[in-house]
Amino acid sequence: MRTTLALASLALLAACNGADTSSNTSAPAAPVAAAPAPAGQNWTETVSETPEGGYRMGNPDAAVKLVEYGSRTCPACAAFARDGFDPLTKLVESGKVSFEFRDFLIHGAPDLASAVLGRCGGTAPFFPMLEQMYADQSATLDRLQNLSQAQQQQLQSLPPQEQIAAIAQAAGYVDFVKQRGISDAQAKTCLADTALVDKLVKTTESATEVQGTPSFFINGEKVENAVSWQQVEAALKNAGA
Repeated sequence: MRTTLALASLALLAACNGADTSSNTSAPAAPVAAAPAPAGQNWTETVSETPEGGYRMGNPDAAVKLVEYGSRTCPACAAFARDGFDPLTKLVESGKVSFEFRDFLIHGAPDLASAVLGRCGGTAPFFPMLEQMYADQSATLDRLQNLSQAQQQQLQSLPPQEQIAAIAQAAGYVDFVKQRGISDAQAKTCLADTALVDKLVKTTESATEVQGTPSFFINGEKVENAVSWQQVEAALKNAGA
């Protein structure tokens, strides 16, 4: 098991994946045609949970399928969200590209706490909640990094499920989702959902090709050394988007 429920070393939260500017060099694919959404619908509002444990936004039959493995406590992932969400959304609107996000628990319990609460509202708010969590990430990491050694030791001494709930409180995630329509009771129920925790851990364990976050795949092929939106955008264009 490559991830644990133990509290991550908070020093690790500053860096998740090195920025390598190399990119794939495969021959460009022919441009794919746009695929308008059905009348009265918008592909960006078409969201569903996938069998692999992620959430997909967009045309389920899109010719170009982008999958990101990301950590909600990863600054490199937050930078990708900041730079890439708007232009990626426009590609999704065209019906040419779908975008699936899979939580990868590189930082253990902090990632579990945020991933569980990020799913608590269901499919419709999943991507807005994800984007807003990344926008608020600096404040979240500050709260975790400012925990005293005694507080960290106390958290680490808790049973795994209690640890997740305690970190969710300490990081401010519970207040964060309550401000966005999730009740306190609903948050507590989600944090106590062992089946959901097991599902998230399984998604991370099964991603054997993923060594760091963010990691991207297009139509099942890993986009090597891609971290920034600019690199992913180039790969999407190379795939015909």
